[in-house]
Amino acid sequence: MDLLFDIFKIDHNNILPRQGRVLISDPFLNDAYFKRSVVFLTEHGDKGTVGFVLNKPVDVAINDILADFPDIGTTISVGGPVGTNSVHYIHELGDIIPNSVKVTNNIWWGGDFEVIKHLIKGGTLDEDKIRFFVGYSGWEPSQLEREISENSWVVSELDTRIIMGSRTKEAWQMILNDMGGKYRLWTNFPENPGMN
Repeated sequence: MDLLFDIFKIDHNNILPRQGRVLISDPFLNDAYFKRSVVFLTEHGDKGTVGFVLNKPVDVAINDILADFPDIGTTISVGGPVGTNSVHYIHELGDIIPNSVKVTNNIWWGGDFEVIKHLIKGGTLDEDKIRFFVGYSGWEPSQLEREISENSWVVSELDTRIIMGSRTKEAWQMILNDMGGKYRLWTNFPENPGMN
């Protein structure tokens, strides 16, 4: 009996990559950084694409990797394979952080790092309103579109609560389950099919 659809062919539904959208990897993308990942795009255009993997937390405090950084009880994640000697952040603080780049109506990228430190020291920065990343994900012009056409990524939109709250490895599975249909089936495939 033949299925009426290919469960691994991605339905693009005219959702193209752009700033503020997410990439969700297919279940067999075998890459150390992007395997079963969700990537939030902060920039997409003629010069390429920049984003941050949301669901690859590391068991290290940010003040363990940045000298003179105040203590904040939040996780740090591996943002991607580029610039792994740098720290980046997205936040919901808006114009409170000068020089931030508005990504969506509720999420900004970067901004004045000294202001971030000042707010943490003063106890006025809610740790749920900011996310830190070591490194970032980057694609050259047309590279991401090529990967999407090869069915490596589903492009989707997520609300702020999920983007800021997807801090565990299980976020990939949770998001696909919420998408339903064949994407829910993806979560049941083993990470290494050859070991099944």
